[in-house]
Formats: sequence, C-alpha cells, structure tokens
Amino acid sequence: MQEEVDFVLEHCEERMEAAIEHLEKELLHIRAGKASPAMLDGVLVEYYGSMTPLNQVSNVSTPDARTIAIQPWEKGLIPLIEKAILAANLGLNPDNNGEIIRINIPVLTEERRKILVKQVHQEGETAKVSLRTARKDANDSLKKLQKDGLSEDLEKDAEINVQKLTDDFGEKVDNLVKAKEKDIMTI
Repeated sequence: MQEEVDFVLEHCEERMEAAIEHLEKELLHIRAGKASPAMLDGVLVEYYGSMTPLNQVSNVSTPDARTIAIQPWEKGLIPLIEKAILAANLGLNPDNNGEIIRINIPVLTEERRKILVKQVHQEGETAKVSLRTARKDANDSLKKLQKDGLSEDLEKDAEINVQKLTDDFGEKVDNLVKAKEKDIMTI
C-alpha cells in the first residue's frame, strides 16, 4: 500500500511542477517593455509547406533593450516571417531593410502596465487552479486507496503531505507573479 501512496504523491508533485513550468512559459510571453527573443517563441513560419518555429529558420537576437533583430537564413523568408509575426497577434510591428527584420518594442504606458499586471495575475490564478485540481485528484486517489485497505493514519499523513506540496507550489506561483509584476512596473 505504501507504494501506491508514494505513486499518488509523486504524480501529484509532477502535475504541480508542470503547472509551474507552464506558468513560467506564459509569463515569458507577457512583455515587460524589454525586448526578448522569447517573445517570439510561439511564432510559426510557413517554410517549404510546413509550419516551423521562427528560431529554426532565422537567428533571433536583441541588439539592445528595445529591439529584436531577426536574421532569416534565406532572404525569401522575410515577407513570410513578417506575415507570421503579424498573424501571431503579439502587438508587434516588424520592419525590414531587405536583409534583416527589426521589431522596436515600444515603451509601456502606465495603463498598459496595469493591464499586463492583471494578465500576470490571471496566469497565476490559472496555475493555482491547476495546483488545486492536482491536490483534489490526489486526495480522491488516497480516499480510494483507503477503501481498498489503506489505514486511516497513512491516508491522513498522505493528505497532509499533499497539502504541504500544494502550499509550497502555491508559494512558488506567488513568487513568480510578484517578480513578473515588479518587472512590468519597473520603468
């Protein structure tokens, strides 16, 4: 029975870690007014008939804090890359000189910063919902194990461990959200 309890706890922890990883990825896409190649991670370019990530058909860099530079490996890709960036709906306007595509990241207004902070908090709440779902599923599995013969003491101890995991991961979510909020609000 202890193996089943350990399995439930491990599975719960894996799901919670996945929620944190997802939150970190989502927070990367919320721009804080500074240029970052990660802002274009979700952009897919049509390349020889298949949708290919931007960073696999070009070199994406940040020459300064307000500019993203995209150097395509083939000049013929420039219009396709521009189209893909606009289609990604990131609020970015690509500009090309025939060789390289530049994207200037505008300075964020106070109003825009507040909207982004709300978005960060929504992502944090989504992550917390995932944590609570993982906790509920783990506790349901433990109750089922108790019906199958697990002692009540072991089940209660395991529930305490699940709650501790939930609290620890919830704190990680709060810290990530606070750090991103600070990043956005810093001018």
